[in-house]
Amino acid sequence: MQVILLERVAKLGQMGDVVDVKPGYARNFLLPQGKALSASDANIASFEAQKAQLEARNLETKKEAEALAEKLGGEQFIVIRSASDAGALYGSVTTRDAADVATAGGFSVDKKQVILTAPIKDLGLHTVTVRLHPEVETEIALNVARSEEEAELQASGKSIQELAAEAEAEAEFEIAELFDDIGAAASDDDEAPAAAEEASDEE
Repeated sequence: MQVILLERVAKLGQMGDVVDVKPGYARNFLLPQGKALSASDANIASFEAQKAQLEARNLETKKEAEALAEKLGGEQFIVIRSASDAGALYGSVTTRDAADVATAGGFSVDKKQVILTAPIKDLGLHTVTVRLHPEVETEIALNVARSEEEAELQASGKSIQELAAEAEAEAEFEIAELFDDIGAAASDDDEAPAAAEEASDEE
């Protein structure tokens, strides 16, 4: 099926291009999203008549998108999730979650603008692409953690494995100290009867 593109579509073409696409892709995505029109003579003539207006509108939205990309690019957003000790999430972080935290952070982002190659299923820092306009993309970081404190540590560059190892080492140190205290107390107990015996001998 031939369609005329009303905006740039990745891997397909630029505004005004007449391209061949699968009928299902046109019917389910391009046409309902207003990204293309079926390439009939009437639609091509209509596009040519409105081309200058469409290009001007595209340029305006592109400038707005570029301004937003400049502010949004490189921002880091915290997503709190439950996870196992190994760092595997109970569930996953989706495009909706990414859009929600960015919007809560003061940026207007729709889940359709967020590009995830696969759902996020582990704790840690994850880079996510946001397409603000057909010709404008930027990247944000999602800091997926079990708590705000853990998110801060991850933001400072520590991985969940390093944090787990540190927690384990700390626990082992505390146990070792506890045994040292018990050992010291036991040796004090041993010394006490000996001192009492010495005192009685002297008498």
